[in-house]
Amino acid sequence: MLIIGSHVSFGAKEQLAGSVREAVSYGSNTFMFYTGAPQNTKRCKLSYDLTLEARNLLYDNNIELNNLVIHAPYIINLANNENKESYEFAISFLKEEIERASMLGVEIMVLHPGSYVRFDVETGIKNVINALNEIITKNQTVKICLETMAGKGTEICFKLEHLKRIIDGVNYKDKVKVCLDTCHLNDAGYDINRFDDYLDEFDKIIGIDKIACVHVNDSKNPIGSKKDRHENIGFGTIGFDALLKVIYNERLKNIPKILETPYVGNYDGDKNRIYPPYRFEIEMIRKKRFNPNLKDDIRNYYK
Repeated sequence: MLIIGSHVSFGAKEQLAGSVREAVSYGSNTFMFYTGAPQNTKRCKLSYDLTLEARNLLYDNNIELNNLVIHAPYIINLANNENKESYEFAISFLKEEIERASMLGVEIMVLHPGSYVRFDVETGIKNVINALNEIITKNQTVKICLETMAGKGTEICFKLEHLKRIIDGVNYKDKVKVCLDTCHLNDAGYDINRFDDYLDEFDKIIGIDKIACVHVNDSKNPIGSKKDRHENIGFGTIGFDALLKVIYNERLKNIPKILETPYVGNYDGDKNRIYPPYRFEIEMIRKKRFNPNLKDDIRNYYK
């Protein structure tokens, strides 16, 4: 069975129950969310009643709890310890996010490994290892999924070797997984048209059993550009057919596929004019037929 969904919202009023409702409206059977705004540390208190309501909604809509994904805030940077206070705060905050994930019953947490800034790749990798060894406990149920990155600026993990070295350096290796991102892979220089070759290389270097999640995004940029700009499915440089082969790859059939594609509309500052594409993209993916009028269809639907 295809396990596919998208990023959805998580608001203080409805919390996970609201996330489930949004995902269901898109025709999803999985989804990813932040437990608060990704750009700050402000968090609402989790409600037991809303979490229980969410569990019932998941059951009613045949969505498996173990397929849900939480994304750690991208303000967490474990690769740079130049400012010791900021580094320790990032460690402390990620511990809190893991606790929130545990309270919600979600076991997959995607993490951007971070940027080394004024240091170098070697130092950045060591900093991530040290931080994860301070964060991860033997008995935690949440798996930290290091995301494959595009290589923009000074970020790490745009190469398989970076991921392997971090995993090798972590004490509790069973608690560390990997999240593939197709846009990031493309922008880092990996050819999605030869995705099976990439999986062969991944299996040889890291082990394919370490893949726990896939972010499915097209890219606005050519291969190797190291820019990281997502595009809607089939409208970028990767293309619909190549992405479909990723989504339906037999070696990843039991792994959640998550869309993080851009909202569609007029980006003129009026948020009422940008719309989520996910129900339309998911329908297109399920039908395995590219819709060149997708963006117009989305605009017309939300008029």
